[in-house]
Amino acid sequence: MSEDRKIRVLIAKPGLDGHERGARIIAYGLRDAGFEVIYTGLRQTPAEIARAAVQEDVDLVGLSILSGAHLSLTRKVLDRLSEMNASDIPVIVGGVVPPEDAETLASMGVAGVFTAGTPVSAVADFIRAQIAKKTD
Repeated sequence: MSEDRKIRVLIAKPGLDGHERGARIIAYGLRDAGFEVIYTGLRQTPAEIARAAVQEDVDLVGLSILSGAHLSLTRKVLDRLSEMNASDIPVIVGGVVPPEDAETLASMGVAGVFTAGTPVSAVADFIRAQIAKKTD
């Protein structure tokens, strides 16, 4: 990736979860940190999220899930990305995720899991590192 191109991140709220405060904080924080952020809004299906990620040519997808359905929704997003030949797009998950589920998400291929209270700067640093690994 060229140094003058901003990292493009899609922030999505899959499922019926109506709480978007955390997603907005991350979206605004990443924007302020120099990222180009596409926020899909509430109640997106896994197919809509994958389609948006491909159409917007994003470098990373961030899923914000507080509903407790993080395992099934994340699996569906990963499956949809794979079906679209876009499984090379890293996916991170934020929200209320028990430690044992974070391990399961990692085994599914999720690049990182961030729970409530994680500083935006830590998320931004992680994303930069993920993108640097992809371009090496």
